[in-house]
Amino acid sequence: MLEQLLIHQPEDPIPFMIQHLHRDNDNVPRIVILGPPASGKTTIAMWLCKHLNSNLLSLESLVLNEFSCTATEARRLYLQRKVVPSALLIQLVQERLAKEDCVKWGWILDGIPETREQALRIQTLGIAPRHVIMLSAPDIVLIERNLGKRIDPQTGEIYHTTFDWPPESEIQNRLMVPEGISELETARKLLEYHRNIVRIIPSYPKILKVISADQPCVDVFYQALTYVQSNHRTNAPFTPRVLLLGPVGSGKSLQAALLAQKYGLVNVPDGLLMKVLSQRLDQQDCLQRGWVLHGFPRDLDQAHLLNSLGYNPNRVFFLNVPFDSIMERLTLRRIDPVTGERYHLMYKPPPTMEIQARLLQNPKDSEEQVQLKMDLFYRNSADLEQLYESAITLNGDQDPYTVFEYIESGIINPLPKKIP
Repeated sequence: MLEQLLIHQPEDPIPFMIQHLHRDNDNVPRIVILGPPASGKTTIAMWLCKHLNSNLLSLESLVLNEFSCTATEARRLYLQRKVVPSALLIQLVQERLAKEDCVKWGWILDGIPETREQALRIQTLGIAPRHVIMLSAPDIVLIERNLGKRIDPQTGEIYHTTFDWPPESEIQNRLMVPEGISELETARKLLEYHRNIVRIIPSYPKILKVISADQPCVDVFYQALTYVQSNHRTNAPFTPRVLLLGPVGSGKSLQAALLAQKYGLVNVPDGLLMKVLSQRLDQQDCLQRGWVLHGFPRDLDQAHLLNSLGYNPNRVFFLNVPFDSIMERLTLRRIDPVTGERYHLMYKPPPTMEIQARLLQNPKDSEEQVQLKMDLFYRNSADLEQLYESAITLNGDQDPYTVFEYIESGIINPLPKKIP
């Protein structure tokens, strides 16, 4: 709703919002599919259109199937093999998108916009796609694909000498080579596409996904379908305030560093007194970008103190790691006193026997110290879990980047609603 108000800026917003709510079309597909010649973008667009029960709009369908003064002029130029001016094409797109079926069921633009001028005209008119897909493949692959194309003059069906040859000899005998698919002509079209696409891409920040077209068409389709069915991160003001809780050795520090690196969050380590922590969380970068806190709070009193000062987290994660894995991670850590290099006897052993002989263990990594810290954490974890009812518990005994993907999913997606 806010997006539409900003785009259209109606003089009287109340009737506009009422009309918009009556449409009930905020979640319909609004997709743009771009790609070079022979990338298969039309096929993918058609399959998505059928699967999503939406409307497919391409230059050909707009020019040949629409009936208006705009379409008549565009059709005349198109049939004379002349370029349809951008202003005329975008006007035709605007007229088509205003029709009831596009409003109700959404739309997929196949190969439009072709230039930056068209992209800017589309944006000026308030036509805002939710998802933009750009298919990509090496030029040599695309040229070879184009050279193998054949067309059935009776049905208009497209075939390929390598990938999609019809079994019926009757169809084989009448297939013809389409115009404009020679190596020279395809290379010229590819050059023009590359010149234009680099100027179109900046028009769609954060909603554009590049998919390799150099793979089976079915795989391309399912990747495209998965993307267009996903929800983008909301534009509403959301400042992540993340707590990572877990026993010593569960990987909290690494996950905090990964979150800080990807989302620009301020990484607030443990070992800070509450007064110092309060001063840090009040700084402008924490207020604007959010923060990730790990190793604190350690008990219920600290958690209540954190909340009482207004530092309520909006995402809490418990990293669950078995006792044996914690012991393996920590008690086998070593440090080289000569170089300062850190090793792990199982995951990163020293390269020579000489280095191994001089390795030292940090006293905090002894079995006794690790056992003590784990006992302390689990003594307080039940109270923390009860306080943070919406917390997400994750298996931390996995590859760290797999754990990070689960954490990231919990931050991007809305929290699940608990059924009473």
